[in-house]
Amino acid sequence: QVQLVESGGGLVQAGGSLRLSCVASGRTFRYAMGWFRQAPGKEREIVSAIRWGGTSTYYADSVKGRFTISGDTAKNTVYLQMNNLKPEDTAVYFCASSSYAGEISSLRYQYWGRGTQVTVSS
Repeated sequence: QVQLVESGGGLVQAGGSLRLSCVASGRTFRYAMGWFRQAPGKEREIVSAIRWGGTSTYYADSVKGRFTISGDTAKNTVYLQMNNLKPEDTAVYFCASSSYAGEISSLRYQYWGRGTQVTVSS
């Protein structure tokens, strides 16, 4: 019954911006939500996470200063604002949700969206 649906991906030139959105539905307690990405031939990695209803955030070193995560609890939506995009940001981006308490960058994320493709051209 839990659904996560991402949107906002696309093709953008290096230096450009995109904003990803993820709408969550279904009966579940959301402790944290996060964004992950997987590039071709590489392992999935965490990009950013946010304590749901709180202010704690996490960013991978590779995106610090360029990406911003935010959430709107009334709309059950999490966003990822991506600025100054680089070709190495090219990947499928996944939204995920966790009901477990703990460090938001390392806890288990139980629910996942299908992903949205982000392609950054040089």
